[in-house]
Amino acid sequence: MGHIDHGKSSLLDYIRKANVTAGEAGGITQHVSAYEAVHLHEGADRSITFLDTPGHEAFRALRSRGAQAADIAILVVAADEGVKPQTMEAHEAIAESGIPYVVAFTKMDKNGADLARAQASVLEHGIYLEGLGGDVPYAPVSSKSGDGVPELLDLVLLTADLAELSGDTALAASGFVLESSQDPKRGISATLIVKNGTLSTGTFAVAGSAMAPVRFIENFAGARIASAGPSQPVRISGWDRLPPAGTPFACASSKKEAEKLAAEVASVKAAPAESFGDKAILPIIVKADVTGSIEAIKHELNKITHERAAIRVVGEGIGAVAENDVKQAAAGNATIVAFTVGTESSARDLAERMGVAIESFQIIYDLNDRMTELLTQRAPQITVEEVTGEAKILKIFSTTGNKRVLGANLLSGTIKLGDSVKLSRRGIELGYGKVVNLQQARADVKEIKTEGEFGAQIETKEDIAQGDTITPFALVTK
Repeated sequence: MGHIDHGKSSLLDYIRKANVTAGEAGGITQHVSAYEAVHLHEGADRSITFLDTPGHEAFRALRSRGAQAADIAILVVAADEGVKPQTMEAHEAIAESGIPYVVAFTKMDKNGADLARAQASVLEHGIYLEGLGGDVPYAPVSSKSGDGVPELLDLVLLTADLAELSGDTALAASGFVLESSQDPKRGISATLIVKNGTLSTGTFAVAGSAMAPVRFIENFAGARIASAGPSQPVRISGWDRLPPAGTPFACASSKKEAEKLAAEVASVKAAPAESFGDKAILPIIVKADVTGSIEAIKHELNKITHERAAIRVVGEGIGAVAENDVKQAAAGNATIVAFTVGTESSARDLAERMGVAIESFQIIYDLNDRMTELLTQRAPQITVEEVTGEAKILKIFSTTGNKRVLGANLLSGTIKLGDSVKLSRRGIELGYGKVVNLQQARADVKEIKTEGEFGAQIETKEDIAQGDTITPFALVTK
């Protein structure tokens, strides 16, 4: 866990000898993915499962879920940059989960790497390292050369041993859903992390109100395995609906028992709908590749606010934008947001005919910027008075009809020819007027912008007097 571009994926690349960075948009890991590695520790092979959690701030929800599903965290800090905002957010997620953690100082091979400075950076932020006043173990590493990586894995296993982590393989499997997805051939699949017990074929997995018969089990590499024990990541297909990412899962020995568990969850009363008051609504339908992405997008959308408008997610789903999505959007005047998924050609044609906007994104912060723009456009415009200055009347020289010739003193701002003005006496508004002439040093001018005395002719029906206040203003549409 840690800041964007601090080398999390590169570190995992070295550990598992597989490149996952090149194909990821913007270099940001946008899903929680699980991988197993074997490390020789004290003469014996030990397995470690890594949950690769996103580093970008927008994926805090995913990152928090990863910490809750994990036993130990590795907080990654680049040795050439030190602590960054997402570093501390990752640390907060670790602290909230209550799990032990190890610090990895990455990019030690870079010219700008300075271990002492990086150590000082984490100490300044309340992360107290071993040997430096605290008990948090750490290792300097290079993902290019591999220097320090064996020592880091040794620290992880030592931390696990000190935490006395254990599982009972005799129990039925339980754990968390990391992510779920859907494709035409396999149907609905989900990546699970087994926290306790043993997952076996012939049983049924239940996550929330979703369930699946465990006909076969795939490991992280896609190979079929007979069973899976504690800390193993697996993929199960054949779910009757998308199991929510981050949801605990349990196993049942029969379909009847599984249906009972799922029904109990489904019968729980739904939370009351969010109230938007009299705000204008921007309806959104979210389509993404996996449920974890939908969760992260909704987390990001919740942060976009406007005093006169609000975003409302009226639909969500996994996979490419289809005709039904377009029809739903057309019925509710909604915008479709497609994140890392395509649009079926028939749906694209239908969207053009029905006037439905489909906004496609590969990067979460591009989505954020565009939704902020759309929300601003959806908000009803209002006209407000914007004060541009203030003047005090010193003397009334003449009154002809509705025109008043006067001398005044500019106290602040500016006053221009043609300005609308408010007229007030001792804080009580008298009415409105308009500046039809301005003089300074006995010469006609278009604007008074230097504080001091000036002459003016104001058109107003109000009976103004010495000591009254003139407040020029502009009408601004927002």
